Amino acid sequence: MREKMTLLSWHIKAKRKQHSLTQPELALKAGVGLRFVRDLEQGKTTLRMDKVNDVLRLFGETLGPVKNNSEE
Repeated sequence: MREKMTLLSWHIKAKRKQHSLTQPELALKAGVGLRFVRDLEQGKTTLRMDKVNDVLRLFGETLGPVKNNSEE
């Protein structure tokens, strides 16, 4: 079953293409597996945050906690 593409998955794919990287190249540079990159770009909902950050760091970005204004 294919996962729904999320904003994060779209962002990662766009950044990869912007930097002219293939999925295998991105995986190698980030130190993660090719399967992880494919799952990330397809919007898998259960991914390790540390590995997502390994990928994002290549583009000068990271994930972190964000205050949810709806919970105030």
